[in-house]
Formats: sequence, C-alpha cells, structure tokens
Amino acid sequence: MSQRFIVTKEHRRFTEFADAVRRGHTIGLCFGSAGVGKTLSARRYAHYEKAHDLLTYWGPRSDNDAKIYAALDRSRTVLYTPSVLTTPRTLKDELTQAITRTNMCIEQHLVPPGTATPEAWGWRHGRNYVELIIVDEAERLRPAALELLRDRYDRDDIALILIGMPGLEKQFSHYPQFYSRVGFAHQYRPLGQDELLFVLERHWRSLGKTLDPDDFTDAQAIAAIARITRGNFRLLERLFPQIQRVLKINELDTITNDVIEAAQSTLVIGVT
Repeated sequence: MSQRFIVTKEHRRFTEFADAVRRGHTIGLCFGSAGVGKTLSARRYAHYEKAHDLLTYWGPRSDNDAKIYAALDRSRTVLYTPSVLTTPRTLKDELTQAITRTNMCIEQHLVPPGTATPEAWGWRHGRNYVELIIVDEAERLRPAALELLRDRYDRDDIALILIGMPGLEKQFSHYPQFYSRVGFAHQYRPLGQDELLFVLERHWRSLGKTLDPDDFTDAQAIAAIARITRGNFRLLERLFPQIQRVLKINELDTITNDVIEAAQSTLVIGVT
C-alpha cells in the first residue's frame, strides 16, 4: 500500500474471523458494502503487498526476500482475485501456481538453502504449508468454479474465505453442497463514529493540523464528512486528497464545512 495501513476495529474483527476459519479448517463468507475495507483487510492478513511482486513475477532472488518468506510463513495464506472472465480451468491453474509458489517461499524460510538435502524439502514431496485461501470478488465465480473450490477444500483440507458484496451468503445458499460446508459468515461494517474520529485525526495530522471535536468548526467538518462518507473507508480516502487540493488552491489553513463541500463536488459518489 502506498499509505500506512490503519488498523480499525473492523479489521481486527476480520482478523479474528480469518483466524477462526483457518483454525477450524472450514469455509467462511465475508460480505460488506463496496469500499468498507474488506479487500484491504484481506491483503493485510495475507501480507499481499509484501509478497505480490515476488509471487507474481517469480524473478531472481535477493537477500531482502527473506522478509517475504517469513511473512508468508506467518500468514500461511493465499489471496486470489478472479478476473471477470476467469474460467474454472484458469482458476485451477492460477490457484495451484499461487499455492505452489507460496509453499516454496515458506519452505525457504523453514529450511534455508544449504541446510538440508533435496529429499528434505517438503513441498517437493507433496507437503502443503498453506492453511487458508482467500478469494476476493467472489461474485465472479461460476458454479463450476465453486465446485472446484469445494473439491480442493475437501481434498487438501485448506480453509477457504470468500469475500463479496452483501447478499453473497444468499447467492451461495443456492449451492447446497458448497453452502453446507460454510462454518462462519462475517459482515464487514462501515466505520463507526469513534473509528471515524480516529481516522480523521490521522488525516488532520498528515496535513499538519490538529483535530479538536470540541471546536465548532472542526465539529462541523466531522459532521459533514460523516454525512458524505457514511463511514465508507474508500470514500474517505478519496475525499481527503480533494480536501488537500482545495486548501492548496485557495491558500486556506482550516478545514471547514465549505472546504469539504467543495471537495465533495469534485467526486463522483454512488450509493454507499
């Protein structure tokens, strides 16, 4: 991520949910409105930002890769996002590749090269270290792809989390063979008032300012942002660059209700 990750209560709840699914070797469904932070939490949990380039491009190794190996060993998780036109065959191949590469990285951490004979390398003899697969944008999955995931879950005993929009749990209820294996369902909610204040304090601080909820101007600004974003994390992250832009263009020092309204006018905001 280009910016520092903010650990919210919803992220902690997601982590607890993912840990429970992983420990229970079951299937979990995570659903919530667009932009509330589901994907960010999944990426954080799987150490996706650290490992993405290595697992995707699979190029020459460097000494810095040891940190990635250690992170993957801690998470034991693969994050996969199907494309809009992903076929079951493509899903199978891409998921197998991601799991294989993750296993190789974990093995590099557990048994560094030169410390064991080739016969001791677990992944070459069918050993699997991955304990959890997280599939984002799960609405894109076709029935055959769901059946493929169910089969992998049954055969390999790897826990599975599917992430999507509200209604995901109802969508999958039409597939009884799959749905009967679901052990947990988790709703990812927007930011509450206390969390919103916490996030806003960080944004104010990043602009070199101090947020005071007891100050009338700041209180108005907080109320305006709460009304515009309704606790939607992505919308909040989109709004603040525009606020910064309005302040700079107009040579202003204070974030007021008018500044926020001007920033909002530059955004295309759908239903949150």
